[in-house]
Amino acid sequence: MSDDWQFQVRINLDDTRAAVARRNPDDPALEALAAVLAKHNATLSCQFDAFAGYVAQAEEEGTENYPLYAWTKATIEDPAKKAKYVKAFTLYVDGDEVYDREKADPLEADLKPLLESKLIARLSKHDTNPANNPQPPKKYRSQG
Repeated sequence: MSDDWQFQVRINLDDTRAAVARRNPDDPALEALAAVLAKHNATLSCQFDAFAGYVAQAEEEGTENYPLYAWTKATIEDPAKKAKYVKAFTLYVDGDEVYDREKADPLEADLKPLLESKLIARLSKHDTNPANNPQPPKKYRSQG
C-alpha cells in the first residue's frame, strides 16, 4: 500500500540563504544546491510565497472555492509563522509538487551532503498518506 503514496522533498535554509533563494535561486552562493536541483530537474518553491499566492488568488477569484483560505491567510499574517515559512522550500520535480519514490529518494540522497555541510539547514521527505499529514485546525476548515 505504501507504494501508492507519492512524496515531496522539502528543505529549510538559514535566513541569509533563504532571502537569496527567494530572489535568485541561481545565485553563486547556492551553486551546490542549484547543481543538485538541476540534476533532478527540480525547482525551489518558498512555502511562504506559495501561501501568499494562494491567498491572493483566493481573494481575486472568491474565497468560497478555497477551503484553506482562512488558515493560510492567518498563517501568513502571523509574524512567527512568516519567519518560519520564508525559510522553508518545497522542491518540485519535473514541475510536480508530489512525485514517485523513484524521484524523491535520489533527490533526498543527493541533498544529504548539503545538509552535512550546512548549506541547507533541514531536509525532510513527506508522503501523501493523509494519516501522516496534519490537517488545519477545525476552526479554519469550513471558513471561506
